Amino acid sequence: MGVKIFAGRASEQLASNIAKSFGASLGDVKVSVFSDGEFQPSFEETVRGQDVFIVQSTMPPTENLFELLLLVDAARRASARKIIAVIPYFGFARQDRKDKPRVAIGAKLVANMLMAAGVDRVMTMDLHADQIQGFFEVPVDHLFASTLFFKEVEKLDRQNLVVAAPDAGGAKRANSYAKNLNCGLALCHKHRKKANEIAEMTVIGDVVGKDVVIIDDMCDTASTLTTAADLLIEKGAKSVRAFTTHAVLSGPAFERIAASKLTELIVTDTIPLQKQNEKIRVLSVADLFADVIKRLVNNESISSHFVIS
Repeated sequence: MGVKIFAGRASEQLASNIAKSFGASLGDVKVSVFSDGEFQPSFEETVRGQDVFIVQSTMPPTENLFELLLLVDAARRASARKIIAVIPYFGFARQDRKDKPRVAIGAKLVANMLMAAGVDRVMTMDLHADQIQGFFEVPVDHLFASTLFFKEVEKLDRQNLVVAAPDAGGAKRANSYAKNLNCGLALCHKHRKKANEIAEMTVIGDVVGKDVVIIDDMCDTASTLTTAADLLIEKGAKSVRAFTTHAVLSGPAFERIAASKLTELIVTDTIPLQKQNEKIRVLSVADLFADVIKRLVNNESISSHFVIS
């Protein structure tokens, strides 16, 4: 049984690192682009009877998602034995329910399209909503950046540590860290008037003189994160660090982070960093994904990676 790892254009560097850690070379994919912008990916080597892993994060533009779908379809039509979509960042995950009338459930639609294209399995990391796993009728390996982050947090002075959630949605994740680290917990409660715009925010919990660690799954415009960091410092926190899995970092995010009272922002490379920032440190998920791929191929358990879920 053979294993081949391929990359979409959005995740070439990460896929290359995963393949290297796995002990294989990255498969050859060619993307032909027509003059009107239409594109056609093709595998430049045989995949017949192979277990094909296609690495592609599906952040905007939507071409990234469609390229993944085309690659899955191409692998199926080329008689791949199994097709595993490795999606480090699962785009459209914020659309996991109808939170108001007449809106789509985008995450479910993406799941339907991936299954229609022919995926046999999905591997992803830190979904915005855990229930998205249930949108698929194929197995989903849902990995957590806590496997990496927990080791980094442990290096800090835990006697003076408080874990904070930037909003109510992250309370469960932050509470898991606090319990495992045996430290305090704080919650930042925000009220939005519209998407990506915070009307007000308050802090629940004692942070005076504490080193605060904010835990979140993604950082988009950095409005929530930087507002929370500045407010925590105002409330008496000694320092504020943040660990966020997906560095979406759109709009004025980099400027906000640079101007904020954040000591450091630690992210992963599920999404390539668009530009450098002295406050941002990147941890690679390549070894984690490579190890899970190895365990999957050998039918071994991956539960040891679930330090904190």
